[in-house]
Amino acid sequence: MLRKKLNITPAWLFRSDDGELLDPVLFRLLANLRETGKLTRAAEAAGISYRHAWNLLNRGEAFFGMPLADMRKGHGTRLSPLGEKLLWSEQRVKARLGPQIDSMASELNHQLQQLLEGAHPVLRLHASHGYAVALLPECPGELDLRYCNPLEALNALGRGECDLASFHVPSCPQLAERVMQVYRPQLEGQKLKVIRFVTRRQGLILRGEDRDRIQGLADLTRADVRFINRDEHSGTRVLFNLLLTEHGIGEDQIVGAGQEEFTHTAVAAYVAAGMADVGFGLEAAAAQFGLEFRPLSTEHYLLICHEDRLKQDNVQQLLAFMASREFLAEVESLSGYASDRCGEVESFEALLAEDRQAGGE
Repeated sequence: MLRKKLNITPAWLFRSDDGELLDPVLFRLLANLRETGKLTRAAEAAGISYRHAWNLLNRGEAFFGMPLADMRKGHGTRLSPLGEKLLWSEQRVKARLGPQIDSMASELNHQLQQLLEGAHPVLRLHASHGYAVALLPECPGELDLRYCNPLEALNALGRGECDLASFHVPSCPQLAERVMQVYRPQLEGQKLKVIRFVTRRQGLILRGEDRDRIQGLADLTRADVRFINRDEHSGTRVLFNLLLTEHGIGEDQIVGAGQEEFTHTAVAAYVAAGMADVGFGLEAAAAQFGLEFRPLSTEHYLLICHEDRLKQDNVQQLLAFMASREFLAEVESLSGYASDRCGEVESFEALLAEDRQAGGE
């Protein structure tokens, strides 16, 4: 196996008409400035000298014609509105493109692995983006993880283009049945088994300053509340629309419902940047940006595969990894996540019957 896996990271380049280029380390400096409020500490954390940091800020001010930071003697250093805007723009780009870039990196690593070692079995997983599933490539062996929406993942599983697909279904029996209706055409006619993985909480993501005025779905219909939605093909969007229907709310009543982001992280970054007041997504995404969270639904995040694939050595290896103490500790460290009999195999029918017996949410 490759001793080191390749990672792909996007980088912004600011180039003027006369060819002047700003050093991309500027974003690390701005992020550290916001966190520490001290240029000396921000420079150290960015791995550059104080003089280089000072020059970067001066060059940035000359480049844009506005200061990137407000430095006042005795009061520390704060980002200017332009500095804040640049930093949030960079974080939103990373949040939006992250899953696609991770999928490309996984594909490239797989190709290099095959080239260096020759053809060998690779476990292929097509999955909805999430914080727990992103931990699975740490497993022994080689896991090729591609991010896509649930419909794409299930179709790929049906065509034999992957060994495993992710699927998330609410623990509330009534909501679960409606979700199953949406995806039943992709699930029928196949001998599928469910691999238990995690539960995760979904709900409203908002800034602390809005905790009093936005407390539930009904508040989304107010004219002064701006919403950021998930993309229409995501499983989270399916869940959100079902919750709206349950509360008698139409999307046309919500300001910003037509504006979409493609990941939970991008939704949280959009809210944190002040571009929307509230979004719907994972508690872990809210925690990543220090935002408030209003839980509305708990769901099972599952892996599914054809029954005969369970006998494969690499699948058995993955199941053992998922049940390991070290992996479960990583899962439990994620906000809003909990292990859900991780690595155990059962049927959809047994899972849904268990939730009905437990009374759901």
